[in-house]
Amino acid sequence: MDLMAESAGTLGEVLASLRRGRFVGRAAEMELFRLALDSPEPPFSILYVHGPGGVGKTRLLDAFAEQAAHVGATVIRIDGRDLPPSRQAVLDSLSGIVDGSGAGTEPVWPAKRSVIMFDTYERLAPLDDWVRSSLAPRLPLTALTVIASRSEPGLGWRADSAWRDLLRVVSLRNLSSAEGRQYLDRCKIRPDLHNRLLNLSHGHPLALSLLADVVVRGGQALADVESQRLPRDLVDALVGQFVDVLPTARHRQALEACALARVTTEALLREVLDVDEAYELFEWLRELAVVDSGPDGLYPHDLARDVLDVDLRWRNPEGYKLTFRRVRDHIHRRLAATRGREQQRAIFDEKYLFRNLPSILSPIDWSDWGRHYPERAQPADSDQILDLVASWEGAESRAIAQRWLHAQPDGFFVLRHQDGSVSGVIGQLDLTAASAEDIAADPGAQVAWQFAQQNPPRVGEVVEQTRFVIDRNVYQEPSPTLNATPILAIQRSLQRPNLALGLLTVAEPEPWDAYFAAADIPRVPGADFTIGGRRFGLFAHDFRQVPVDAWLELVTERALAQDFTLPPAQPAEPLALSKEDFDDAVRQALRDLHRPDLLARNPLLRSRVLRDRITGREPDAVDLEGALSDALDALRANPRDDKLFRAVERTYVLPATTQEAAAEALGIPFSSYRRHLVRGVERVTAWLWQREVYGTRR
Repeated sequence: MDLMAESAGTLGEVLASLRRGRFVGRAAEMELFRLALDSPEPPFSILYVHGPGGVGKTRLLDAFAEQAAHVGATVIRIDGRDLPPSRQAVLDSLSGIVDGSGAGTEPVWPAKRSVIMFDTYERLAPLDDWVRSSLAPRLPLTALTVIASRSEPGLGWRADSAWRDLLRVVSLRNLSSAEGRQYLDRCKIRPDLHNRLLNLSHGHPLALSLLADVVVRGGQALADVESQRLPRDLVDALVGQFVDVLPTARHRQALEACALARVTTEALLREVLDVDEAYELFEWLRELAVVDSGPDGLYPHDLARDVLDVDLRWRNPEGYKLTFRRVRDHIHRRLAATRGREQQRAIFDEKYLFRNLPSILSPIDWSDWGRHYPERAQPADSDQILDLVASWEGAESRAIAQRWLHAQPDGFFVLRHQDGSVSGVIGQLDLTAASAEDIAADPGAQVAWQFAQQNPPRVGEVVEQTRFVIDRNVYQEPSPTLNATPILAIQRSLQRPNLALGLLTVAEPEPWDAYFAAADIPRVPGADFTIGGRRFGLFAHDFRQVPVDAWLELVTERALAQDFTLPPAQPAEPLALSKEDFDDAVRQALRDLHRPDLLARNPLLRSRVLRDRITGREPDAVDLEGALSDALDALRANPRDDKLFRAVERTYVLPATTQEAAAEALGIPFSSYRRHLVRGVERVTAWLWQREVYGTRR
């Protein structure tokens, strides 16, 4: 706009013109107000608009006022920021329209239509009952009252059935993507920045306006925007918009926990904040304008969640980590206590915690997170599944999927559209239960099984491969199907204590290398394969080395570490020993029993039997010595094995100078001594192997 051309007017007129030119959206609200304004007797008397700070309530009232003035209506605006919450202050603002000199005095109204607007009504909350029961009933039917507040209408408005007919409630939300782009165009923001600004602001009008200002000013704040980060000064400006007052430190902690958790319940607040009674805190959160209620609990608006998350991480990093871990621990207890869909929901909640952590890349559609759940495929789904595979991976892959559907139908899961049709498929194979012919017919299963054979699974252990991940619309891009894949994989790993290897096949794997490496699921070198012209990669996690609980803890600590460096993109060394190698390692450990330096290099330090004995650190020589001592105690406890124990003890625990000397000290022939020693070592080895395969029994 050419300001010189407006020199005959006032600065206020120029500002109003600029604001008018940048007002976008709110078409439904404007139409509702226009219909009421044009009606001789409006269809409602009170238009109650509510929404969080910065969502555009005041600007909407500006637009209403302009529209009312255009048709010649009298507009009276009362702003809760400008007057104390007293009846007289309100009546003074209505001077000449409502005579407040006495209860029996009739109001004096101008002949033309009147519109009364209350802005920042939440600051007039002490007067709400009076406005509803005394002031509003004195207004003529032709008057139209607009209330703009951060809070929803109080119980008095909703409980009175008569008011329900005269009240219209509008929840003001963020701008749509199209409306946001229109606003940015009017601010002359270059189009290549539109998506970033919309993603950062979630369409929140004030945030979008501040981000547009950041772009105009440039500098470091613009660099933050281009890196998809909320600038610090913008965070500071928005925090106060979302929460006016934090009554106590506990309320702040409750709000921070609510910002981290996908949904907040009383039980979560009770555990995370370590309070006996969380009802008051829950109800306080429930009343906040930036917090909504859903079937699972409370959740903040997207921008409020992001702003509060960023603010806490910046303001109190250690406090952030503490709250994060406590929320995670609460959810993790739900994982152990639930099954089926409830367990899937808990996994969604746990993974959601990681969405804003810069240390963990997240190729995930968070906007759709937790809304779609995988379910086991039914026989009637087979044709849709195969058509889906063929549409993205071709006829050869379809034939492979068909073979696996026949061999392992229980390994296929689907996501559905509302009409019940298949929108995505996840195929998980138990390679240890597969026939050699089925594996040979699938190049993807072949490379996975060949990798597994480098350290073969023991009897009863499972090697599972997520072999197919296909969303109908976007294949393996962020989608409900991609969201559901780790949920299903984690659930199955929790339900299978005998899971040895978890394997995942992904198309065009390079973009996934860093993400899966950070999640301790590194890519397997040399395991790429091609089907139908599309190249696939294999990623692996060894649950014998890092069991599922330890794995989830590892990922948590990596995510919270600000200086975390991704490990090399290669699979962690499988630490499981074959039976033959295990027996050799036990015999060597017995020979080195009095040499801690040699025990520290024994392969048993990588075994499950030692890892089950400790938590939070790597096994050492002392742990190995303790495991051997336990095995020897078990041998000694059986009277029938006394001769075997004595032979082992005299050879390794209290060693004689030679085996001949040991036999002499025991008073038995050398041949008998050798036989007892061999059998004794076999018993010690078998005791340890039992715990290696099935876990330590305590």
